[in-house]
Amino acid sequence: MKVEIFSPTIRRKEMDAVLTAMVEEQIGPGERSRLLIQIAKEQLGFDYALALRSPAVALTTALKALNVEMGQAVVISALSPKYYLQALLDMHLTPLICDVTFDFPVMGRDLIESVIAKKPEGVTVGAVILHHTLGYAPDTSAVMELGIPVIEDISQSYGSWVLKENPPAKIDGVFTILGLEERDMLTAGGGALLYAMNRKDGNALRAFASLANEYCLPDINAALAIVQFKEIQRNVERRRDIAEVFIHASLSLSSRTKHKRFVPINETEYCNYSFSLILETGLKEVTAYAKKKEIEIENAFDNTIAGAGLSPDCPVSNSLALRTVIFPMYPMLRSQEVERISRLIMTLP
Repeated sequence: MKVEIFSPTIRRKEMDAVLTAMVEEQIGPGERSRLLIQIAKEQLGFDYALALRSPAVALTTALKALNVEMGQAVVISALSPKYYLQALLDMHLTPLICDVTFDFPVMGRDLIESVIAKKPEGVTVGAVILHHTLGYAPDTSAVMELGIPVIEDISQSYGSWVLKENPPAKIDGVFTILGLEERDMLTAGGGALLYAMNRKDGNALRAFASLANEYCLPDINAALAIVQFKEIQRNVERRRDIAEVFIHASLSLSSRTKHKRFVPINETEYCNYSFSLILETGLKEVTAYAKKKEIEIENAFDNTIAGAGLSPDCPVSNSLALRTVIFPMYPMLRSQEVERISRLIMTLP
């Protein structure tokens, strides 16, 4: 049987929560969305949050709360989701698309400074958006030293802290987006939380508390997200166990090929959102091999700005977008499937 590249982590608890919302005919924005924010606050400790219908709504709301004005520039990574670019263009903002390094698929301070230095004359920078690509967290504190407001997107890295005995205080941007889409660490089938850690920034979000229901997270999605929040430690632990098997397999692979991983991160500092490999050559041969083994693999950056061919001045990102593959790695994988994927990794051409 074919192993799919992705499967949302939905167990009986999640299904029961959604069914209850449907039976009670509470599917639009309401009480469950408010309960979701309360439960999220217990884990994250934010001052204020909005539960919104999509990450795109969260992003545009964050930019409005920062008072980023028409014509100003916003720095984004070439490996950010494609919708970032569309959101900026819709708001008549100037995207400054920044490259990444081969070792780490996120923007660093030096690269951000470099792209800002090349901005059009007379254009000011209103914000930097830090996307935690493939679950890798950038050095937010170093970027914040630039004095430019930071929006942080932790949709793919949420849960990195749950395996630590004494997690450090998290340094967030001015606003943080936590997506709840199908392929995010937490899924509600769609939606996002937008939150601020301190009261001053929280007050800026409070100005959007009366958004029309069409912009807000429906209760049917919130019901699913509530259970996901409660199950995060269990799910991250399962991801860690799977990752250990795949890492061991990749060590065997590295003795034969030049395929490599991004710079390894201590297992207690990574949520194991995905298992990825940067291939020595293109994807075609490896993809065909995996297909023969009935295991679906995928270009890691298909849905990014670079993957869409929209970052001509970012050579590293463009190269990674052609050569980086992800393997199935989600808590619902069965042990036999994990073993099959492990054998695939060990024997890649």
